[in-house]
Amino acid sequence: MRHRNAGFKLGRNTSHRRALLRNLVTSVIKEDRVQTTVAKAKAVRPLVEKMITLGKKGDLHSRRQAHAFLCTDDAVKRLFDVVAPRYGDRNGGYLRIVRTGFQQGDGAAKAFIELLGAEKQLEVKRQKRADLKAKKRAELEKQLEEQKKDAEEPEGGEQAA
Repeated sequence: MRHRNAGFKLGRNTSHRRALLRNLVTSVIKEDRVQTTVAKAKAVRPLVEKMITLGKKGDLHSRRQAHAFLCTDDAVKRLFDVVAPRYGDRNGGYLRIVRTGFQQGDGAAKAFIELLGAEKQLEVKRQKRADLKAKKRAELEKQLEEQKKDAEEPEGGEQAA
């Protein structure tokens, strides 16, 4: 029985679990949306919400506390400049966990953990990715056309009459 045993162990020792959760929190703040397992998403939710609350306070002590937990300076800057102001009038509930299916190898339940209100940013990222993919495809098709032309043209300069 798990009486009075709160928290998620995630099958890891303490230092590994702490590193995993720090990396996930940093990724959620930097990317707005991360795909992971449902257990990890549920474990990381209170930590991300605590970071956003620190970001909403905005003072130097909060910034130092966030910097001590997050992995990169970019994540701290984005937390205080972009993410926290988005939730100025909201008291908690900054995240959404959306189940997406099951993992191929071990059948673990997968989920997206995403910040609420980040749909516009995610759509812009999706559009940029689609444009880049279309551009690469056009370049590849152009190269294939050039290779076909080179293969079809006979080399007339080398034949002696």
